[in-house]
Amino acid sequence: MLITAFATAALGQGWAPSRPVRIIVPVQGGTVDLLARLAAPHLQEAFGQPVIVEDKPGAGGNLGTEQVVKAEPDGLTILCAFTAPITVNPTLFGNLPYDPQKDLAPIMLAVTTPQLLTANPAAPFNTVAELVRYAKANPGKLSYGSIAIGSASHLTMEMFKSAAGLDIVHVPYKGPAPAVTDLLAGNIQLAFLVPGNVLPHLAAGKLKVLASSGRQRFPATPATPTMIESGFPDFEAIAWIGYMAPGRTPKAIIERYHAELAKIFAMPEVRQKLTDIQFEILAGTPEQFAEYIRWETPRWAKVIRDTGAKAGN
Repeated sequence: MLITAFATAALGQGWAPSRPVRIIVPVQGGTVDLLARLAAPHLQEAFGQPVIVEDKPGAGGNLGTEQVVKAEPDGLTILCAFTAPITVNPTLFGNLPYDPQKDLAPIMLAVTTPQLLTANPAAPFNTVAELVRYAKANPGKLSYGSIAIGSASHLTMEMFKSAAGLDIVHVPYKGPAPAVTDLLAGNIQLAFLVPGNVLPHLAAGKLKVLASSGRQRFPATPATPTMIESGFPDFEAIAWIGYMAPGRTPKAIIERYHAELAKIFAMPEVRQKLTDIQFEILAGTPEQFAEYIRWETPRWAKVIRDTGAKAGN
């Protein structure tokens, strides 16, 4: 691992940006923004140029992603990518203006995490079984939020609705911050959200958690059962965040970014911060990220077909 990292660093050292760099975040705030801002100061120090984080939410992450696709492949614009605009929206949207596997170049799949099925404390259920009973008795009366159309938080709930035969109304947001705000206020009752967006509110008793979408329980919430334990076999849904560049970006630029990001995600303080919010740190190679995208895209396509999810629901 160290030999590979040093070799990659040596290959990429020939390139450095000559002007300020932008990291585009295609969703408003939350953990995607956190990952961008975690990397920015370290990249700025390594490059000797300002590194600016810009949130560009909209259309399920498509707007910000398309901006990176159309950027010059000169290393001055990169994407902090997440599930929706890369592996979900090619199926969910019928006229996506880019092809993630052709128009973007993977740099690193940084982190993954399951999600927590979270509810407003006033909701009249405390377990998944109680939620199913209540939702079936009150079709269309519950609503759930997602951080964006096509996000893992959207399709994970659609998976659940399909598996349990429930009628729960989808309310899409432009990021986790407004979704969590409405969940806290009781304007929506439910959401699948990554731990980093809700753990402080759970600890303060301002939200409650019913289940997690991973195969195993979270260390931070050991009393919380998985969806599998809650009666839904093989129910697993993982969210991820990574870094990508415009598709025609030269290999030397990709290698330099990967080398610097690998150093960042090896830093003890960075690893601790991400572990505290229940992220699994992968920090893999560009080739591994490309393979992950090729694997996950048809998987989400099947979920979309099976659930009947659409960009407008």
